[in-house]
Amino acid sequence: MRDSKIGGFNERLQAQAEARKALLEKFKPRPTVKPEEFETREQRKARELAEVRARRAAEKEAARIKAEQEEAARQERLANDEQYQLELKRQERKDRKAREKAEAKAKKDAKAAMRRTG
Repeated sequence: MRDSKIGGFNERLQAQAEARKALLEKFKPRPTVKPEEFETREQRKARELAEVRARRAAEKEAARIKAEQEEAARQERLANDEQYQLELKRQERKDRKAREKAEAKAKKDAKAAMRRTG
């Protein structure tokens, strides 16, 4: 009964040899898997840089398009806003009257200057 649990001397030597083989198998060099296309560090950095630039350009273009759409929507809202249109007309009228008043004053001042000098 004792022999069946522990085994004989030869079995112990065989088990020890197998354990040693398994231990040494860990340290054996394994064949390396080489990539099909070897990429140098400079090539990888250049590729990554190009990807980053492309992504940023796409984001910038998307932001520009979004800003254009928002501006177009704002312009449409302003065009449809009657109150805003009335304000624009009033402001144009005020600007025109102020310009006419300044022109009339300049003409009057020029006449007065002519009378004084001549």
